[in-house]
Amino acid sequence: MKYTRLSKQQFEELHKEFINFLATQSITAEEWKDLKTNKPEVAEEELDIFSDLVWEGVLSKVVYLENISKQHMHLFHLAEKEMKLISVKVMNPEVDLTTSLGFNWFKKNWQSDFVEYLNASKAYSEDRNLDVFGLIREGAVITKGELYQWFDNIIG
Repeated sequence: MKYTRLSKQQFEELHKEFINFLATQSITAEEWKDLKTNKPEVAEEELDIFSDLVWEGVLSKVVYLENISKQHMHLFHLAEKEMKLISVKVMNPEVDLTTSLGFNWFKKNWQSDFVEYLNASKAYSEDRNLDVFGLIREGAVITKGELYQWFDNIIG
């Protein structure tokens, strides 16, 4: 398995897609029941293959990620050949960017001496989607990129 298995809830939400996937594997509903009962390892393998297919589809479309912690914001733009990073560090220990109060402080004080910025870029490894998945595993979330674009216009 390349990524991670989808959760039970995700499988439930993708129920129709999973049925279509099984159909492409020429597995009927009856055969699926039989596999789960008599060959659970084969059923597990099918779940893993489907999960990887879903992840591949999602990851290939990701353009922006954000990873925000108490004192840092890591904003990623996943360009065609490289990932670009805008890193924001708040050096006021009283500020927690994960709270609305802390983020409001930041919006008012983003130009102060208590805030540092860093721009960086990095080429992808041989597998862009695996690079993106690694960032998600580390806590990044997929976004529309408003925050990245705002900073890119200001400090880019």
